[in-house]
Amino acid sequence: MSCGCGNVTETTIDVRQIVPKMRHPIVFGTFDMLSPGEAFLLVNDHDPRPLHYQFGEYRPGAFAWDYEEQGPEVWRVRISRVLD
Repeated sequence: MSCGCGNVTETTIDVRQIVPKMRHPIVFGTFDMLSPGEAFLLVNDHDPRPLHYQFGEYRPGAFAWDYEEQGPEVWRVRISRVLD
């Protein structure tokens, strides 16, 4: 059975490999390049809740935040741009 999604590849950002001061700018830059309905997967070694709060402040109503894995060693969050 096929997912019907063709050859769509989703971007994964593993922030564990990024210098801390660059993490949020890279995540927001990636989000800003998404078209409505697109998403990327964020991977971190702790709950990125502070980033979630920043999204609520700087991109209110424009995003969806869905945990796919919640620790204790790895957190995976799908961040989507909601449809206009």
